Amino acid sequence: MATASLPKTVVNSLGMKFALIPACTFLMGSPQQEKQRSKDEEQHEVEITKPFYLGVFEVTQKQWQEVMGSNPSALNRDRVGSNTEDSPVESVTWDEAVAFYEALCSRPEERAAGRKYRLPTEAEWEYSARGGAAEHQPFHYGNSLTSTQANFNGDYPYGGAAKGPYLERTSKVGSYEPNAFGLYDMHGNVWEWCSDWYGNDYYLKSPRRDPAGPSVGSSRVVRGGSWDCFGQRCRSAWRNGIEPANRYEYLGLRVALVSPE
Repeated sequence: MATASLPKTVVNSLGMKFALIPACTFLMGSPQQEKQRSKDEEQHEVEITKPFYLGVFEVTQKQWQEVMGSNPSALNRDRVGSNTEDSPVESVTWDEAVAFYEALCSRPEERAAGRKYRLPTEAEWEYSARGGAAEHQPFHYGNSLTSTQANFNGDYPYGGAAKGPYLERTSKVGSYEPNAFGLYDMHGNVWEWCSDWYGNDYYLKSPRRDPAGPSVGSSRVVRGGSWDCFGQRCRSAWRNGIEPANRYEYLGLRVALVSPE
């Protein structure tokens, strides 16, 4: 189905909102001159051949509770002393993230609507984080980041930005400005699981079209940085791998919705 004929946003039966991400060709990774880059960010051209939808927000504690019947989050109401239902769910393993979107697919309302969910690939995630920018920049905000723009450790801003607050916890989703696709918190708040296995040399041999990561591995890709990260790790190109059985209070997810054929 042509992108022009697809709705720009979709809202499902839980009220989860998804933004259309068009098919595209873009430069994935970072140029040699990007400050504090890592060796596994070799810049290369990638084509995403099919449009898809990505959650406008990270999955919240309330949404996880509604689908899974429990809340695994360490940074919950009892811990922080305030309502956290609209904060991102965290402390979820990769397998639990998969179980969440599978359970979401199985809900009667979602099955009736023909909606299917999954985790984004690493390539899809990075293009989405960049917001379709015509020129390369580390963040959708530009070349610098302060913690008044995203939830991370504000003692360590990036690109010459001023120091800012350090919340030392997650924040309500959507508390900062969205990117051009209408996506919130692509930088900071919680790391987000992707579908790919992580490979530090994968960019040197990955296919140009729809790369899906190595066929095997020991860690799954997480992206975006988190509330306890330095600004460096919130860059669009920053890559990280975490063993899929691990759970941390800075690790959550964002769900992709498959576009109809």
